[in-house]
Amino acid sequence: QVQLVESGGGLVQSGGSLKLSCAASGIIFSINTMGWYRQAPGKQRELVATITSGGSTNYADSVKGRFTISRDNAKNTVYLQMNSLKPEDTAVYYCNVAIRGSPFYSWGQGTQVTVYS
Repeated sequence: QVQLVESGGGLVQSGGSLKLSCAASGIIFSINTMGWYRQAPGKQRELVATITSGGSTNYADSVKGRFTISRDNAKNTVYLQMNSLKPEDTAVYYCNVAIRGSPFYSWGQGTQVTVYS
């Protein structure tokens, strides 16, 4: 049974930072491309960043230069370091296995990030 458990969200002032974590179980974590997604109120879920098994990363234009995705295969965990946060980053953040950018498994509960100005 696949489980994706996100944590690390919170309330932060504009310009601040947060680091999200996602612990995965039930998958062979090390071979999978992992992605962080987010869904803002009233909007569709969007892909924020991906990291391949080899460590190559890709980012949405809206977060490039501010967010950094990383992974620890020994801990089956993927991270998202978010700096210079903006109110438009407010969303529920989710992780998933990313197959050509599309999520593969059912979603976890997500973690709420709220940025206030």
